[in-house]
Amino acid sequence: MRRVSTIAAVLAVALVSGLEATAAGPTLNSLESQRRAAVLDLYALDSRVAAAEDRLSALQQQAAVLRAQQLLIRQQLSAAHATLLTSRSRLAETLRDLYKRGNVSAFAVVLGAKSLDDAVSQLDTLNTVATQNEQVARVTTRAQARLGLLRVTLSAHRTQIAGALAAARQTLGTVIAARTARVAFISRLQVQEQVKRAQIAAWEARVARAQQKAAQLTAAAAPAVTAAPAQAPVPAAPPPGGRALVVTSTGYSLPGHTATGLPVGWGVVAVDPSVIPLGTKLTIPGYGEGVAADVGSGVRGKDIDLWFPTLARARGWGRRTVTITLH
Repeated sequence: MRRVSTIAAVLAVALVSGLEATAAGPTLNSLESQRRAAVLDLYALDSRVAAAEDRLSALQQQAAVLRAQQLLIRQQLSAAHATLLTSRSRLAETLRDLYKRGNVSAFAVVLGAKSLDDAVSQLDTLNTVATQNEQVARVTTRAQARLGLLRVTLSAHRTQIAGALAAARQTLGTVIAARTARVAFISRLQVQEQVKRAQIAAWEARVARAQQKAAQLTAAAAPAVTAAPAQAPVPAAPPPGGRALVVTSTGYSLPGHTATGLPVGWGVVAVDPSVIPLGTKLTIPGYGEGVAADVGSGVRGKDIDLWFPTLARARGWGRRTVTITLH
């Protein structure tokens, strides 16, 4: 029984040390929480990227429309300028023709006419040409002024669009950079999760092997226990040395693992660590050798819980005061 308790204590110390080493870094739950938060941030960044791309596309379309409008206005201005030049040229030719004929005034036209109809016809022609050219010049001048103002307005608008385009490109670049950094962060967290899961799997395998070993040791010690009388086994005399402590003991029989990760079994004792440190070897009169390897919410002060393989034997022990020896 002493050999079983000793091996169980060694297993408990090894498992606790391994679990502490595994928990030294970030826990698996912590890594998963960070990854979930990072994924949510990534979703938000994806939305911002899409919005920035839509904004940039809209501005690019507006800039294209403005360029087309500016090109049309330049063409219209060129046409108006050509029309004005043509009108002035025609007016100049008409005036030169009249000067050549010497008919530069209505009085001269009347005097130089061969008949009244000829005079009226020449006067009408002169008035029509002058009026038409005046109208063409006036309309063309107005068109030039209107198109010039529109060109200035479109130029200012295009400048604004160019500034907005630059800002949109900068925003898109910033958001894409943030998204790239977040993706890299998530990848690092996933790698850490995989490493942590591998560590946990390795320790679970070690725990399984320890459980198997403890079960084999318990089974090997079981015949001596079952061969004992119905009452609790009579232990050997406590070894010399150690510290005596009067405690209240309670028997229990539950499956599972202890707080140190050791499977429950004969010799596992639940204690208050502030009174009896975990890993302490104990000699309990009427029970035998044990190891302080578990804690419990109801174990406070000078109380201990002793594990029994059956509920009947735990009830047979009940609750009693004993003087134990701490080694």
